[in-house]
Amino acid sequence: MSLLVWLSFCSLFAGVFSCEAYIKTNQLSDRSVIVQMFEWTWLDIAAECENFLGPNKYGAVQTSPATENVIVRLNTTRPWYERYQPISYKLTTRSGDEAAFLNMTTRCNKVGVRIYVDVVFNHMTGSHNESIGTGGSVATTQNNSYPGVPYTDEHFHHPECEISDYNNATEIRVCQLSGLKDLNQTIPYVRQKIIDYLNNLIDLGAAGIRVDAAKHMWPEDLNEIYKNLHNLNTNHGFRRNSRPYIYQEVAKDGVVTYNDYKDMGDITEFTAGNEIAQFFSGQKPLKNLSFYGGTGLDMMPSENAVVFVDNHDTQRASGILTYKNETIYKAALAFLLAHPYGQARITSSFYFTDFDEGPPANADESIKGPVINSNNQCTQESGWVCEHRWDTVARMVRFRNEVHKTQVANWWDNGNNQIAFSLDNKGFIAFNLEGTAMNTTLQTGLPAGTYCDIRSGKVQGTTCSGKIVAVSNTGQAIVTLSADELYLAVHVGTDSSLQTFL
Repeated sequence: MSLLVWLSFCSLFAGVFSCEAYIKTNQLSDRSVIVQMFEWTWLDIAAECENFLGPNKYGAVQTSPATENVIVRLNTTRPWYERYQPISYKLTTRSGDEAAFLNMTTRCNKVGVRIYVDVVFNHMTGSHNESIGTGGSVATTQNNSYPGVPYTDEHFHHPECEISDYNNATEIRVCQLSGLKDLNQTIPYVRQKIIDYLNNLIDLGAAGIRVDAAKHMWPEDLNEIYKNLHNLNTNHGFRRNSRPYIYQEVAKDGVVTYNDYKDMGDITEFTAGNEIAQFFSGQKPLKNLSFYGGTGLDMMPSENAVVFVDNHDTQRASGILTYKNETIYKAALAFLLAHPYGQARITSSFYFTDFDEGPPANADESIKGPVINSNNQCTQESGWVCEHRWDTVARMVRFRNEVHKTQVANWWDNGNNQIAFSLDNKGFIAFNLEGTAMNTTLQTGLPAGTYCDIRSGKVQGTTCSGKIVAVSNTGQAIVTLSADELYLAVHVGTDSSLQTFL
């Protein structure tokens, strides 16, 4: 439901019940970042909410799909993409069952971390000779028979076809994506099954959904589904009449655009990650990031965009920055989290060496849990990268929370690969990809005082374990970065400010 529609709804029924303030994402007011916990189990996410995400003020977790999926075996491994081939809407996956899902939402909501579920209902599975699901359901995929729902052949688009022309909107919406059996959401029965599934997630405490393959469904059908979703469950601490946060996967290729979907929910802005990769890998000068978030880079309006450097799909493509490019990836994440454009989402992933590789698994094929070492990081031996636990990333999440809803000000660049900008009077960040040292006096926009650079260190009592930035009464500071220091960041608040108003 769009904000305009919701406000109209509130006005219409104001005499019947109280409509409280609308908060689109359902995150707490001092939180602003989503982390995609790709392939984590529900109980491991619950523990991470309590032990790390909540204390570090992450706003929400995007989970992997919760629906029972077909089991796919490639030699001795199971690929990550089997999670995107539902065989029923039962909540039984390698991440856990319905009871574990409720355990997760309950524990995460209690510490202020919202749960958004990646939902797949554009299609069911591909064709498989053996079609058994993670919850024991059996399907005859060649005949479009899914008794676990149940769906039969009449519930799918016919004649069956494969998408080949992305300039044909009808083909995009009625043909199969990569051989996946394409559901016909125009059929009321199909819509109701999807609505029932999504409402079950909401009743169990989910705060929102990420809609996989949204561009492959008719907007009119999605609108019918969305408007029949329940309000969020107040037993999980949500305000009365809160609506689920909806963001939709709409990639920028072909005739179908975000404009078809933006009034129903937010949209994944893939251009952000593509552009950030080009800037931070040296293909474009950083000075042109002054256009980031605008029409100059063909990006949608900020209020519609969910932005990210990488996700589970793009990690496995070329030209995108990931944990495998750790140094510049951290700088790219710092820019994403500092800049006010869009709803920021970061990815927490597992190590992989080939496209198909699934999550770390035990001998019985259950997903391994992460192992946390004495430095508060996930061990590489456990198979989990845990980018969200990296010190610089977690500190930049708190930076974004401090500067949330500010605007870029005091933009500066050297005409090439050194840039800096402030976020009103709450934060300041500078980047240096020039390959030579940076030493210049810049306007930070900050109150006078001393600040701890959160890239190089952290506040420890009344001192900083890293670089100190001194801001004068005029808001200026001498900004120094060596050729190897890609950025520095300071902000108001106890995580960076040592002393202000000197």
